[in-house]
Order: sequence, then structure tokens, then C-alpha cells
Amino acid sequence: MIKKRFKTLALGGTFDILHKGHEKTLLEAFNLSEKVLIGLSSDNLVKTIKKHETNPYNIRKKVLEEFLHKKGFSGRFEIVPINHRFGVAHEVKELEAIMVSDETYPIAVEINKVREKKGLKKLEIIVLKKLQAENGKPISATRIRIGEINKEGHLLPKKKNLVEG
Repeated sequence: MIKKRFKTLALGGTFDILHKGHEKTLLEAFNLSEKVLIGLSSDNLVKTIKKHETNPYNIRKKVLEEFLHKKGFSGRFEIVPINHRFGVAHEVKELEAIMVSDETYPIAVEINKVREKKGLKKLEIIVLKKLQAENGKPISATRIRIGEINKEGHLLPKKKNLVEG
């Protein structure tokens, strides 16, 4: 087996509708690390950060686990519920890296400040660009939910409103 850059890497997310962008992020995490600690937003956290309906935690976790097992990552991941934006990354001693998006980069910087105060090693921050849909905007569960794109990032035809005459 090729030696991985890290023993343990963390990433977090809601993973509401598992889409191509999530898949790319997860595959990259497993390419870099022997083990991946996945912080999955609890239902309570989702209510504070999402303005729309999302699937319940147990469904999001099941879909995520099925994808990871299908890709052959059994035994290389742990999914933990997170109740705030820091998840558990600020307190898990053996972590070496954290994977974030441009928008969550400031949270990783704050996590490192907390880790430093606790005497823990700072995490290497890996910023992964969000995968773009075919119109150049990021693929997101929100856009999938409103019927703008599919899970692959392809634009869907706009629904026409029928006006009674």
C-alpha cells in the first residue's frame, strides 16, 4: 500500500444529499489519509446553519456509510455527530489535518487557535475547491433540492408555471 500523507484527517459536513462534490471531497480525503474522521452535523446543528429542510441525521449517516463501504473504505473511517462548527477537531489529539472549503477555512483557523491553547499540535489545513456544476456555480444540496441541478451538477430544465386562462 502506498504511504498516505497523514494518519488521521478530519472533515465535517451536513451531507444532506450526497452529490458529486461530496464524493470528490471524500475520495480526496482517503487519498491523503489512512483514516478519515467525518464530523456529521447533528439535526440540532443543521437547524442553526441551514435555512431549508434537510434529511434527518440517521438517514444522512446511512447514505454516507453505504457510499464509503461501496468505495472500499471500511475500517478507515469514523463518523461522529457534531453539535457545533468546531466539531471534535479542536480536541482529538491524534488528528494531523483538516479538510475544508474556502468558506469554512476561517473555522479551521479558529480550531487551530483552540488546539494551540490546549497544547495540541496545529492541524495542516487543506482547502478543497468546491466542485462546480456545468453553469460554473458550486454543486450543493440546496440547488439539488430546488430542482436547479442534479447530483452530478447537470442543469435541469426549468419547470414552467401553468396559468389558467
